[in-house]
Amino acid sequence: MKLVPLGDRVVLKQLVAEETTKSGIVLPGQNKEKPQQAEVIAVGPGGVVDGKEIKMEVKVGDNVIFSKYSGTEVKIDEEEYIIVKQNDILAVINS
Repeated sequence: MKLVPLGDRVVLKQLVAEETTKSGIVLPGQNKEKPQQAEVIAVGPGGVVDGKEIKMEVKVGDNVIFSKYSGTEVKIDEEEYIIVKQNDILAVINS
């Protein structure tokens, strides 16, 4: 199954949380905070949303930082994804 976002929505796959801190402390499962970094899996077509023309700024394969409490989590074929609006993406990470 393939997710195809509509309008200005973007499908993200969240990056794996660190299990140890920089000083080597192992974090128990409940104390691990999900990272706000993700990889773009699919991008909607953009177009006119709420009367405004939206140009999609991200592309598949980009690593991005998104708002902490944004989006809708979905699970498809044992994989977890987050669907967010493009304006919930705060930055693209360039390496």
